[in-house]
Amino acid sequence: MKSHLLAIALSSLVLVAGQAKASQLQSWYYDSSQNQLDLTTTSGIEPKAFLLDNPSRLVIDLPGTNFNSDSVKQSFGKAVKEIRLGKPDSQTTRFVVELAPGYDVTSQNISIKGDSRSHWIFKFNSFDRQNNPIIGENREDIAIKSTDASTFAGVVNLGQEMVGISSQIRTLLASYKTLNPGIFFLDLATGNYIDINGEKRFAAASTIKFPLLVALFQEIDAGRIKLTDKLVMRRDLKVGESGTMQYKPIGTKFSVLETATLMMTISDNTATNLILDRLGGAAKVSQRFRSWGLQNTALRNLLPDIAGTNTTSSKDLVRLAALVYNNRLLSPNSRNQVLGIMRRVKTNSLLPAGIGQGATIAHKTGTLRFIIGDAGIIQMPNGKSYLAGVLVQRPNHDPKAGDFVRELSRRVYNYLDNTKVSNIQPILGDASGGY
Repeated sequence: MKSHLLAIALSSLVLVAGQAKASQLQSWYYDSSQNQLDLTTTSGIEPKAFLLDNPSRLVIDLPGTNFNSDSVKQSFGKAVKEIRLGKPDSQTTRFVVELAPGYDVTSQNISIKGDSRSHWIFKFNSFDRQNNPIIGENREDIAIKSTDASTFAGVVNLGQEMVGISSQIRTLLASYKTLNPGIFFLDLATGNYIDINGEKRFAAASTIKFPLLVALFQEIDAGRIKLTDKLVMRRDLKVGESGTMQYKPIGTKFSVLETATLMMTISDNTATNLILDRLGGAAKVSQRFRSWGLQNTALRNLLPDIAGTNTTSSKDLVRLAALVYNNRLLSPNSRNQVLGIMRRVKTNSLLPAGIGQGATIAHKTGTLRFIIGDAGIIQMPNGKSYLAGVLVQRPNHDPKAGDFVRELSRRVYNYLDNTKVSNIQPILGDASGGY
């Protein structure tokens, strides 16, 4: 019988007292190249896990969590044979990760971490080959202890939910019964946050251009793309709805810098498609997004994506902002260029409309007939910075969604403006954006 011990960190994560609402499995994804299973739920949970023999498998239970299908099975190759998803009882969602014949795993070879209690990563660091298969089925419970679940995106120490302003926002929502929002704000000075459906997946609209811009600058940092490289207009990439590049002739050449700037500042859809094509297409960039921990963010179609098949969540957008803010994805120069471009976004009718005089915002908006969104990094005149992400599903072109986002932005800004500031360093970079 095995006698391993595996540890996960939960003890230092601060949650609102008395929070006990049922959670929903938002998404899951197994990256076979990384041997890594990512699980995202709509609210905080404490997973339970154990190993079983004959065949070797890792079982993960998510207490108090539901999912939409009755059962799911997905086959893989190499060491992991398949992953099954089901419900051992009405209150629990269970993952069974079954290894292929001849493979085994010990607890020392599994690492588990989370950037919050609603996003968990189970990684097989290595596998053992079974020389003498074990007869019988032995269960080994896995003790749950803490690693880094007290940090958000692995870079920002989490504090507490900002209960006062969160209750204000929920009261405000009562006046907007036709709207369905996802909201996540993070105060970088304290780690305190607002989370209302933060992990809920929505159509991304043009907010998807934010992670796309970061992916582009990662390639620039790697030396595989230069800002001076030329992108050629093709008929299959030329689209309407937003932007000016659609009016240029087929065969027109644009620099990468010009294309990326138009993609963000005026939300040019043709420019976006040129960038996406240069990065290798939707599947390739979506895999990169997942490697950053953005489990609800995926590109499935070229822009303008009127049907809303490209997705993200407010919390994913803030995760990305946190990673960029803390220099985890880009070089300092590329980071400054990204934020410089995002400070020049022309649409300022959502989050920017609620911030005070003298504040700056690097952000990206998105609009479809049934959804609007905005996400970015706000720096206040007092030196405090915070991250914001909001997506609002709405009735067809309902202008009340914009009213709600503006009022939300104003209330959060005023709340944080009245919070004591200490030892805060501005980090948004130089005003020129590094050009």
